[in-house]
Amino acid sequence: MITAPDPAEGKVCYDLDRTYVFHSWSAQGKLNPLCVAGAEGSYVWDYDGNRYLDFSSQLVYTNLGHQHPKLVKAIQDQVGTLATIAPQHAVKVRGEAAKRIIDVSTDNFAQVFFTNGGADANENAIRMARLHTNRHKILSFYRSYHGNTTAAIAATGDNRRWPNEYAAQHVHFFGPFLYRSVFNSTTPEEESERALAHLEQVIMFEGPGTIAAILMETVVGTGGIMAPPPGYLEGVRAICDKHGIMMICDEVMAGFGRTGAWFAYQHYNVKPDLVVFAKGCNSGYVPAGGVIISKEIVATFQDRVFPGGLTYSGHPLAMGSIVAAIDIMQEEGTMEHSARIGREILGPGLTELKDRHPIIGDVRGLGCFWAVELVTNRETKEPLLPYAAPMAGPITEVVAECKKRGLLPFVTGNRVHMVPPCNISETEAKEGIALLDDALAAVDHYAQ
Repeated sequence: MITAPDPAEGKVCYDLDRTYVFHSWSAQGKLNPLCVAGAEGSYVWDYDGNRYLDFSSQLVYTNLGHQHPKLVKAIQDQVGTLATIAPQHAVKVRGEAAKRIIDVSTDNFAQVFFTNGGADANENAIRMARLHTNRHKILSFYRSYHGNTTAAIAATGDNRRWPNEYAAQHVHFFGPFLYRSVFNSTTPEEESERALAHLEQVIMFEGPGTIAAILMETVVGTGGIMAPPPGYLEGVRAICDKHGIMMICDEVMAGFGRTGAWFAYQHYNVKPDLVVFAKGCNSGYVPAGGVIISKEIVATFQDRVFPGGLTYSGHPLAMGSIVAAIDIMQEEGTMEHSARIGREILGPGLTELKDRHPIIGDVRGLGCFWAVELVTNRETKEPLLPYAAPMAGPITEVVAECKKRGLLPFVTGNRVHMVPPCNISETEAKEGIALLDDALAAVDHYAQ
């Protein structure tokens, strides 16, 4: 329930934050954060009484929305039962969480290694692949984000990698992206074929016997919400099998209902060797992540020590929240609901906006995972904001116009990502599209 406006308390919140809190990915002196007083369902609100429809899912993780009562109660119950325990001990709730994750995965997986989030999950998946293959190189997309720990940020393809390149043996290649194809493709099938041929070339010149894994976001998230074209993931799987390379699917953002399936790779005829998860596994209520490990890789470490671990691996509060979240998703039909919202409301609604707004160059997505790409010229596809440019000018106006109307979007690069909770109602989904429609009308003049 929304609380009464309290601007004085809002000022206390703001002053505390700006005096004592050091924020990520930011020049500290330029920050003006939204002070959140509360949240419920698909909404958040500030201390001035302004309510926002949350089409960001914060950082694309509140898959069950804010303050889901069953999920909150499960965490409260777990605190009363067992608040913490070290990872070397067995605890039932950890086993239950791992079993539930294996149960919704494909049949080649055996066990789960729990982490505190997505970055350290990717870090450990990379370590497992290197030790399992006795090889050192990791291949990953240029358009990608895998986290801000040492190997994860080196595997990242976007510009956040540039000031953080301290890990070695990471190689990048171009994944498929038909809208801005680097292969001059004109159809999804052509893009898939040419992107696979490019990957084969990279592998040949890097040396197949040096490559431990190909790491990819199954559906690229922050880099633009790009689902792979038909045949691409299957082609990557075949290439991996041909060269003895591990296939790692990063499902940190795409997993647990975001695309309308438990995992995005399940939309395709593939079985990865390792799957990385976090975010939506418990809607971010407690920090949690992990690596789902194939039977083959689990066998490698039966008599060989795995040289990795975390103090809070499998923390009981995180485990209780994962158990509850998966149970809720099954009870409420979250996968089916997310798929239908994307198919019947978000997809058609955002495509209709493209017909009305010359500033929209492309609309793409699935489930509750959509991107609206903004351009200054549809013919040339000139982006509204150049690659790697700081958030400024027209794109900040887009954010301001959205928030002015009560919409909280996820904006990155030259895109508005429309990524609401996976249990959003039809009415709320339509409202989000209408609010974006009004906001874009105020900035259409930037398009030629």
